[in-house]
Parts: sequence; structure tokens; C-alpha cells
Amino acid sequence: MKVLITGGAGFIGHNLARYLLAQPEIDGVRVIDDLSTGNRANLDGIDVEFVEASILDYPALVEAARGTEAIVHLAAIPSVPRSVANPRASHDANATGTLNVLEAAREAGVGYVAVASSSSVYGSNPTLPKSEYAWTRPMSPYAVSKLATESYAIAYQFSYGLKTLAFRFFNVYGPGQVAGHAYAAVIPKFLDAALSDRPLEIQGDGTQSRDFTYVDTLCSVIHQAVVGQIASTDPVNLAFGTRTSLLELIELLESQLGRELPRVHTDPRVGDVKASQADSTRLRELFPDVVQVPLEEGTARTIAWFEEGSAR
Repeated sequence: MKVLITGGAGFIGHNLARYLLAQPEIDGVRVIDDLSTGNRANLDGIDVEFVEASILDYPALVEAARGTEAIVHLAAIPSVPRSVANPRASHDANATGTLNVLEAAREAGVGYVAVASSSSVYGSNPTLPKSEYAWTRPMSPYAVSKLATESYAIAYQFSYGLKTLAFRFFNVYGPGQVAGHAYAAVIPKFLDAALSDRPLEIQGDGTQSRDFTYVDTLCSVIHQAVVGQIASTDPVNLAFGTRTSLLELIELLESQLGRELPRVHTDPRVGDVKASQADSTRLRELFPDVVQVPLEEGTARTIAWFEEGSAR
């Protein structure tokens, strides 16, 4: 089986490419990425076929899809604050880009598409844990664009018989996730600050909670989905029902690093969700064999990757 990964030069994308190529069912991986948020160096040493192009370049996307049997659609402009700063760019990449991917799949004869949605679609719904059958109320343009992403994927299953699966990613972390930009995720941002002897910036009071998912666990689920051509007419949370506050995360990092980490509090982010926790019932039904990497183990691996990078 040959797989196309959109956004394959990004954090999740290059980890997925490496993971898939280690599996016996996968004959090859092709990556399409315009490198606007990804990095070509992420794919160094990974035997992929690389296409430098945007998913908004429809002819290039169709050509990249030809000869593949499945598409994993990760390409997006990530980040809530980035979407608040530039909502049109997020819509174009995330909503229109997804439409292009699904149309390219149809035109190129690709039978299966898995897409990355986000827990941000739950927005102001206060219910915990978050069930896929609960109502959604996006609080940012990014969340709206991700609701469009999953809605298009599901609609194409009903309208055209295309096998699709929309995963709602929660807070994915792990090796390869960098912190050197304004929209960095919280774990690499904290680790970069800690290893550079800077205070950890906490936006808000730190009691906001997240359901962290280690990247290899996510890759394992996507691998099973692609190989098994697992489809669903409902979105599926890709997280395991954990709930860790930022203050608890910092305590864990302090324990693993063996020292106290200074902190500074700033204003909460606009459009940020206070609490996030997945109901993993549907995930367990579809992927009963998946084994979650615990947060303690995942952060230890991530710290080791950061320390290795800083030692070079």
C-alpha cells in the first residue's frame, strides 16, 4: 500500500511517515507540503517521495494523489491565535484545502481518506469528557475551519461513497515538535524555556486542562485506520480521556528535570478553551488494540529529544 500524507513535513506528518514506513503493509509514502509551516529537514533520513506544493494547488495535488491507495490529510495552518490574527488564511488552507484533498482523491481514484480535525471544535461546550455526539460551538476561526474539515470528509462519505475517517486530535506532543515560533504548543514551549533557563510562560492561571496524546500513539491509530480502511460517519476523538492542568504538567516536568522551574503568568489567549478531555469510547470501539503511551513516559522521551538537540 502506498500512502500520501499532506503536510508530511510537519511535526505529526514526519513522525507518521517514519512510523508507516516501518510497517510491513506500507510499500511507500509520498509527502506533499508547501513548507509554509513544515520543514524539509524533518524528512532527512526518511525514504519518502517528496512533492513541494500547496494543497491549494489543485493540479499538483491530484498528481500527488495518483498511484496512492490512501491519503492522510494533515496539512493545515495550525494554532488558535494564528487564526485569530489571520482568519482568511486559516479558512483557505484548512477548509478549502480539505475540499481540494477530497476532490483530488475522487479524481485520482484514491479510495480512503483520513483527515485531522481538532478538539477545538467543542469550543464553549462545558461538558467533560467531550463526546463526539455532544454539540460543538467553535470559539476561534481555527476551530470553525476544523469543523469544516471533518464535515466535508463525512459529507463525501454520504455523497460519493468515499471511505473517510475524521479524527479529532487533542493535544499531540512528542519528539520533533519545535518551539521556535510564536504559536508553539505548550509542551515544547515549556521545555524550550526550561532548558534555556527562562521562566515558563503560563497564559492564564494554569488551571486550564488538556488531554495530551503522545505522537507515536496517534501514529499507531492512523496506521491501523489506513491499513484496515476504517471509516466512520461520525468524527472520532483521538485521545484517551486524561485531564492534566498546565500546573500539573509543570510539576511533572520539574520532577523529571530534577529542579524547580520559574514561572510567569500572562493574559489568557483569545479563543482558548478552558478544559479539554476526550470521551474515548468510540476510539476504543474502532481500535481496541491501541496502547496509550502514558504522559510520564512520553514527556521523558520528549525531554531526551530536546536535550539531545541542545547538546549538538
